[in-house]
Amino acid sequence: MSFLEFKNVSKSYGDTPVLRDIDLSVAEGEFLVILGFSGTGKTTLINLMAGLEMPTKGAVTFKGAPVTEPGRERGVIFQSYSLMPWLTVNGNVALAVDTMFPDLSKAERAAKVDHYVSMVGLSHAASRRPAELSGGMRQRVNVARALAMDPEMLLLDEPLSALDALTRANLADEIEGIWDADKKTCVLITNDVDEAIILADRIIALNPDGTLGDEFKVDIQRPRDRIAMNNDATFKALRGQVTNYLMDVGIAAKVEGSRILPNVTPIHGVPTAVARAQEGSIEEKFLNFSQLDKVYPTPKGPLTVVENFDLKINKGEFISLIGHSGCGKSTVLTMAAGLNPISKGAIRLDGWNVEGADPERAVVFQSPNLFPWLTAKENVAIGVDKVYPKASQAERQDVVEYYLERVGLADSMDKGAASLSNGMKQRVGIARAFALSPKLLLLDEPFGMLDSLTRWELQEVLMEVWSRTKVTAICVTHDVDEAILLADRVVMMTNGPQATIGKITDVDLPRPRTRKALLEHPDYYAYRQEVLDFLEEYEKGATPKSKPKAIAAE
Repeated sequence: MSFLEFKNVSKSYGDTPVLRDIDLSVAEGEFLVILGFSGTGKTTLINLMAGLEMPTKGAVTFKGAPVTEPGRERGVIFQSYSLMPWLTVNGNVALAVDTMFPDLSKAERAAKVDHYVSMVGLSHAASRRPAELSGGMRQRVNVARALAMDPEMLLLDEPLSALDALTRANLADEIEGIWDADKKTCVLITNDVDEAIILADRIIALNPDGTLGDEFKVDIQRPRDRIAMNNDATFKALRGQVTNYLMDVGIAAKVEGSRILPNVTPIHGVPTAVARAQEGSIEEKFLNFSQLDKVYPTPKGPLTVVENFDLKINKGEFISLIGHSGCGKSTVLTMAAGLNPISKGAIRLDGWNVEGADPERAVVFQSPNLFPWLTAKENVAIGVDKVYPKASQAERQDVVEYYLERVGLADSMDKGAASLSNGMKQRVGIARAFALSPKLLLLDEPFGMLDSLTRWELQEVLMEVWSRTKVTAICVTHDVDEAILLADRVVMMTNGPQATIGKITDVDLPRPRTRKALLEHPDYYAYRQEVLDFLEEYEKGATPKSKPKAIAAE
């Protein structure tokens, strides 16, 4: 008999079907991962398991009995923390312990609280309140509280998606350790392929139409080390199979339309004489970071965040800037954008010092920052009208529509920004940046707020549009695969404070690039290993062993 079972389950909201004809069995002690795009019904599926929602058709059973309401035997961990802000870590966990074990003595209940807080590594923070905790620590409290209910089954609804990459990886390892120790049955909802392979006995894809897709067995010995798996043939093959399946069922055509880009020249806010002088711009060392420092004043004295950042970039080169949180990646980017004053050194673009913001340096932030009362087209047009003052209205309109088509918004360019999904808003942000015809494109974790699979899609969109413009670009990211996929060179930064360049890797992989093609390229995982090794070394607070050799562009 299955531990938990779905029999021909469908779920609709009004006339809108979300899940269709789901047949699913979860075995006792199994770690099952449901993997799919946003909007495919993953959360609805976990809510049906938890008894928080009822199916429109079919039946959900737990140990043979119908699931008709929430029960303590099925503990749920959500993406949001939902902690009581006035209670300490111990106090939040005690809520569950006191509810589940009212007959125990006060001392016995306190011992149980200590046990679960210790299990998630928060004994040192037991007296802190949620406002004093990082996002990862708050989610650990959430895990401890769910475990304190002593459930037979853990249901995890994207519990790690709001965390940075390093915290996410560490907490995933802890969840696996807890599962392995207690052998609880677990169902995890996620959109991260690597996370799924690390944790699962079995992975099932959820298709965009709300049906269950292919199933993948994970026959990799536990415990699974992230670094070691990068050289594991089974891991590589499985990763490729899952990725290809998800891309095949989930990523539709990325670009639309066949509009021709008009031959108009931007002025970028510089005098005509200067614009003429810049014609035939520098090819080598087009962008030059020269011994760059950034120092912030603090009550305890000056704090050097970035020190001696020295880098030469050729025209048309794409650079990925990667490192752990707090290493100064975004600080370098905002100085290049002219949004953050330089403390020492200089940045020269096409022979001119960077001073203040200018549309010749277009920035795509993690949040697209659109005007919600304007349409997608109107948001892009604001910048275009300023940088093409001599173009006709029809030519400027063609520029706007050309780039919105290129990012896949031909049918949505007249929609209000407020009605767009996060992924669509970021498409508008990318179109707006390219439409400025910038000399330098700066991307600050442009897909960081999106789920993994939407990120894949927009990476392909970005590469397609970039391949047409070959604009010099720098992308700040914490995603190793994204860094390699996009870049000609991956620049790795040491930990802050006093962060600097620790290593530079030339990515000699053919363009145009697709994720599918790179996963099959014999050199791809070697590049990935270089970056992973660097990040693992600096995760422990290492300092550079020597100055990197390949600072200047060849």
